[in-house]
Amino acid sequence: MTEDLDLAKLQRRLAEFAAARNWQPYHTPKNLVVALSVEASELMEIFQWLTPEESSRVMDDPDSAHRVTDEVADVLAYLLQFCEVLGIDPLAALDAKIDRNEQRFPAAGEGSAWEPD
Repeated sequence: MTEDLDLAKLQRRLAEFAAARNWQPYHTPKNLVVALSVEASELMEIFQWLTPEESSRVMDDPDSAHRVTDEVADVLAYLLQFCEVLGIDPLAALDAKIDRNEQRFPAAGEGSAWEPD
């Protein structure tokens, strides 16, 4: 089924879901970004006390994999809704950011070495 999915289609589904429940008044940029932060924190919580090695194997356990997958979906859902409300094209935003980062952080041999801000 994922081959038939795209971001615009998912954003429409999310908007329809919210509209059917009359949630639009609550889907302000502030509320959506707060919800996004909460969901990102819930994803982070899964990894909180894992070693780096354990975190690399988190998807090997079906229960952990299900939790991670659900939280990733929640984060993406709120991010897409946030972008929809503010009129941000998330793919265009990411493409532009990668372009800026390629200029800021040239690959080895293309310019100066990376230095933290």
